[in-house]
Amino acid sequence: MSKPTILIWDLPTRLFHWLLVVCVIGAIISTKIGGNAMLWHGRFGLAIVGLLGFRLAWGVVGSHTARFAQFVRGPATIAAYLRGQWQGIGHNPLGALSVLAMLLVLLAQAATGLAANDDIAFTGPLYAAVSKDVSDALTGWHRRGEWAIFTLIGLHLAALLFYRFVKKDPLIRPMINGRKPVTKPAPPTPRRAGPVALIVSLSIGASTAWIASGALLPPPPPPAAIDTPAW
Repeated sequence: MSKPTILIWDLPTRLFHWLLVVCVIGAIISTKIGGNAMLWHGRFGLAIVGLLGFRLAWGVVGSHTARFAQFVRGPATIAAYLRGQWQGIGHNPLGALSVLAMLLVLLAQAATGLAANDDIAFTGPLYAAVSKDVSDALTGWHRRGEWAIFTLIGLHLAALLFYRFVKKDPLIRPMINGRKPVTKPAPPTPRRAGPVALIVSLSIGASTAWIASGALLPPPPPPAAIDTPAW
């Protein structure tokens, strides 16, 4: 007899997850190609900024399992999980640390990229808001941050394999269909957020991307007039 399932990941959370995966992969590939592909690198970066803005808002007003207050726990809960004494749904205490680490690293990477430059033709949308020296320093941190992202991706994939083959707890399928098998008696389905929370979170995400695009920066000065001979 199959185990009962409950919906633990709502559609906005799942869409955020997979859109973030696509954008991160696109940003990595485009920067490795270079050249004209850097335009797409910038677009993927802005999309990541918007997605992160949405996720931070959704982590406050979103569905129960998506809220930071629900899955971010202290050392005592982490220790209980390591002893096998933790019971819950959604992110486990160690998974919560992985989520926070990924969000923080991506936030730092996006923030440094917004004002970065490649000393050739590409500049971030907020490049004009800082000096060249500051932009060069941020560019250096942006390039170094790439290795932090690779490390976290590697750890994330290793954790997925460990839970799938060692703990027999597949994590990918629930992030696709939202449902996870549970033991009887099944816990109640987590509370889902309403349309107002979704509209607020989407608005914050869109506004974050809009501001990051440099929309609030003053327009560049017009080119200097060139005197031409009268003849």
